[in-house]
Parts: sequence; C-alpha cells; structure tokens
Amino acid sequence: MPANKKYLTTNSWQKFAKITAGIIGGYIITALFHLSIALWLPNHKEVLITSIYTIFMLWSVLLIVPFLFKNGWKAWLLYIAISIVLYAIYFLGKQQNPFM
Repeated sequence: MPANKKYLTTNSWQKFAKITAGIIGGYIITALFHLSIALWLPNHKEVLITSIYTIFMLWSVLLIVPFLFKNGWKAWLLYIAISIVLYAIYFLGKQQNPFM
C-alpha cells in the first residue's frame, strides 16, 4: 500500500533540509555528545570503546527525527541549537581537563 499523498513533502528544498539535517546534523550532534561524555566522565577510555556501537545507534535515531517535522529548516534550527549547547559542554570540559 503506497503512502498517502497528503503526508508527503513536495517541496524539494524541504526534502533537502530534512535529509541534510538528518545526515550531517545528526552526525555532528552524535560526535559532540560522545566527545562531551568522554571529557566529563572519569573513565573516558571505556566511553570511547563503547562509542563504536552507541554512535551508530544515536546517529540512526537522529537521522529519522527531522522527518517528523513539517518544516525541515526547523529541524536544522533545533539541531544547530543542540550542537551549540553540546559544544559549550565540550568546551567547558576541555577547560577543566586540558590534557585529555
């Protein structure tokens, strides 16, 4: 059974925004999340070892999330805001532990 036409996005810019937000934005959020966790937890080696699996799981979830939005640019805005927050956490962690 094919998808209902009223739920499909017809604007190609919206499709582009959703796909790029999912792929690029999701990867940036995933990488910053794991870097922040590795800096703030005392056993950062274990975090880096298990991140092989959790990076793929988190990225695949963040790949799907933009398709829940009607507007793909709002998904990009949300992903940029989350990335800024995670980068601030990473930056503060790097200030606390400069040699990690």
